[in-house]
This record gives sequence, structure tokens and C-alpha cells, in this order.
Amino acid sequence: MPISLYDVSVTSYLQTLGAVSGFLEKGRAHFEANGLDPATVVSARLKDDMLPFLFQIVSVAHHSRGAIEGAKSGVFAPSGAVGELDYAGLQALVADARTALQAETPEAINALEGRDMVFKLGERQMPFTVPGFLMSFSIPNLHFHATTAYDILRQAGVPLGKRDYLGAMRMKV
Repeated sequence: MPISLYDVSVTSYLQTLGAVSGFLEKGRAHFEANGLDPATVVSARLKDDMLPFLFQIVSVAHHSRGAIEGAKSGVFAPSGAVGELDYAGLQALVADARTALQAETPEAINALEGRDMVFKLGERQMPFTVPGFLMSFSIPNLHFHATTAYDILRQAGVPLGKRDYLGAMRMKV
């Protein structure tokens, strides 16, 4: 059976969003158990020239749920301002992205195969096909931001391991 656009996008997004949700929850529990304020990690960065944890989590949602919305509309753009979110707000953002993607059907996503779309950055437009955008732009960005968020939590002392990043794997049953 050939792999479908739904399989490589939505199913993969859901796996990563599930993992991010899990390590965010582990982070919350760690902060609570150690009398630490989770607000301190929201603005944390790995390096001064990198964007903060808040941006990383917003980008995880945007490069999953937002990527599918962009594929449907034919246009994807940076997420723009999302306002100030606290740790619980970031958890809710990930949960909302998961809920929205769980509502997508394979038929609807697979129907996007071969469609054209653009990534708009200001006046600049980068042309893609939907599969090309999802596989060469969106999925790599999703993993970059999820990894960076994971690393920030690790740097903050949250006891995470590789299994926390992988999430629920799709093993043969």
C-alpha cells in the first residue's frame, strides 16, 4: 500500500504534537514538584540569538495545524503575534492543534495532492506544491522547533529522554 499525504503529514504531526504535549506536562510536573515557576521557562532561550521557548511552542502549532490550514487555503505565512501566553496557555495551544488535526480526514488531506501553494514572507512568495511544502518545509520546521523546545526544558532541568521526544510510535500490531 502506498503512503499517503495524510500519513506523512497529519499522522506525523499528531505523533509530534503528542510528544510535545507529553514533555510539556512533564515540565509542568517538574516545576511544580521543585517549587519552580514555569513562567521562567516561557522566555528561556538556548542562546541569546535564538528565539524563546514561547516562540518554539507557537511554531510547533503553526507548522502542524497552521501548515494544513495553509495547504487548504493555498497560502502559508509566518504565524504573526500570538500575544503573551503563559505555560498553561502554551499547553492549550498544543492541545488545540491536536484537536484540530484529529478532525482532519485522510480523504480531505489526500485531495490536496498536487495542488499549488505559496509561502508568503512579506512581499516575497515561495512557490510549492502542497506535498513539497509539507515534506520539505513544514515537517522539518516542526521538528526543529519541537527539538528546541525539548532542549530548553532539558536545560531547565526537566528529566526528559529520547522516548519523550519520539511520542507514540506507529508500531506493527
